[in-house]
Amino acid sequence: MTESTKVEVVIDGVTVQAAPEQTIMDVADGIGIRIPRLCYHPSLSTLGACRICVVEVEGQRNPVTACTFPVADGMKVRTSSPLLRKLRRDVVELLLDNHPKECQTCERSGNCELQDLAYSLGVRERLFEGERKRFPRDASSPAVIRDPEKCILCGRCVRVCEEVQGVTNLSQQHRGFTNVVAPAHDCDMSDSVCIQCGQCINVCPTAAFVENSSTDEVLDALGNPDLHVVVHTAPSIRAAVGEGFGFPVGTPVTGKMVTACRLMGFDQVFDTNFSADLTIVEEATEFLSRIASGDRLPLITSCSPGWVNFMERFYPELMPLASTCKSPMSMLSTLLKTFYAEKTGIAPEKIYVVSVMPCTAKKFEAKRPEHMAPEGYPYTDAVITTREFVWLAKCLGVDFQNLPDGEFDNPLGESSGAGDIFGATGGVMEAALRTAYEKVTGETCPNLDFMDVRGVEGVKEATIDIKGTKINVAVSNGLNNAKTILDRVEKGDKTYHLIEIMACPGGCVAGGGQPYPPSGTYVLDPELTKKRAQALYTIDAQKTLRKSHENPSILKLYEDFLGEPNGHKSHELLHTNYTAQEPRGVR
Repeated sequence: MTESTKVEVVIDGVTVQAAPEQTIMDVADGIGIRIPRLCYHPSLSTLGACRICVVEVEGQRNPVTACTFPVADGMKVRTSSPLLRKLRRDVVELLLDNHPKECQTCERSGNCELQDLAYSLGVRERLFEGERKRFPRDASSPAVIRDPEKCILCGRCVRVCEEVQGVTNLSQQHRGFTNVVAPAHDCDMSDSVCIQCGQCINVCPTAAFVENSSTDEVLDALGNPDLHVVVHTAPSIRAAVGEGFGFPVGTPVTGKMVTACRLMGFDQVFDTNFSADLTIVEEATEFLSRIASGDRLPLITSCSPGWVNFMERFYPELMPLASTCKSPMSMLSTLLKTFYAEKTGIAPEKIYVVSVMPCTAKKFEAKRPEHMAPEGYPYTDAVITTREFVWLAKCLGVDFQNLPDGEFDNPLGESSGAGDIFGATGGVMEAALRTAYEKVTGETCPNLDFMDVRGVEGVKEATIDIKGTKINVAVSNGLNNAKTILDRVEKGDKTYHLIEIMACPGGCVAGGGQPYPPSGTYVLDPELTKKRAQALYTIDAQKTLRKSHENPSILKLYEDFLGEPNGHKSHELLHTNYTAQEPRGVR
């Protein structure tokens, strides 16, 4: 942009050059003036619904919403005045008086945007008494709880579900005092088209959406002397859990996380990265088999349970293309109640498996009938999110900041760097290509960093030349972006061989169960996602072992227990199937 295309704006006496398409809020943020806001989110469309961000513009009869009002040359703006403070306080006071009085016991206490606004605007009492809205709490889903009494009708959840995830499960229904955000026909979350991804939780400014917590069950298990309680932690956890204890965003804390698990009382601490490596060995074998036969291409990865739910509801015709591999979580949980149980002599039903995941949809995955043992017990007994892990550690008195680094238990704790990068969008693809290259050529892969599939862009495409074998790949994150690729596959517009789809924007590092970001930042912020992803790439780069198929513990597992990749026993334990759901809604 040239200087001649800029406009000059004065905000609170500060003169600034701005682009004409910028809003007042954009420009104010850029010069360090923070206008209060509530319904606004930089990754979503703007509504100007909450009226918290009103400002005064010289020449305008009434205050305007800073998040929607574009700047113009010569504009003079006041972001703070007695009138504006009164207007903002009035809105917050009305919201609070229609809100439950549960701050001390609320999941979001201390990390609630409404609470923060009330404090910063000086709201110290509730001024209005009388009837307030009353709605039942919907805890029907194993993953996401909807509490409409805490909803402030900001619309963020509606917009993220439609604009980012392409599911459109939520909408504002009814009018006036009965206005509520809910699935179609006011049905329960469990009966809706919800894919359990939890992005509504991430963008909600209050606690109208929270994960369905399993911390009580885990505490009961840890206190049960008859149970052997083990835990395994997903790749992306180590890049984000430190935020819950005051570490800067993007700080790898693998060793402290392991030590914390031991102090919390877990009998063994394993690494889901191990089964990420196992997934690559199984999936690469499956992919190369399909390449050889030319059948069921492209192969679409299946590690993301939100994506699997989306496929079953909206693209059931593409289910034959999806890899039959279980996710790393389900693979490792299965091995813990088969291989590990056999190795230790502990009865499988006495082994209580806890998975720490970045994803609320993993709670749903753990309860799918496909992931139950033939005897009827679940392979994964409880899934807790990163946020739940942080709370559990604090509840049990773990001083995370000052912990020494610990090591995972073996044999299910050894992993390559390829396993670590599963948590970033493009990581599954990159890990698969490292193995596929060497399986196809029989030679050492000269460069393990496949930069073409890295980055937080919603859609990435590349052609990978493996010694003359051209592999067309695509990577997407956020399911509206996935639609772009999937529609091309259906129409035959482009030939792909391998596709990675992650339900959450940016991949698992921005999953629906990751820590709420620091005040003033947003979970869908690409910069935050990049920092978490970079932590995983740093861990990978620092490892000597960086290829899944060279993990000695994986090789030993096949030798002692599984036989061969994609063999009979592997298919029995490590692979799954999908079920088309009743088609509802539109794409």
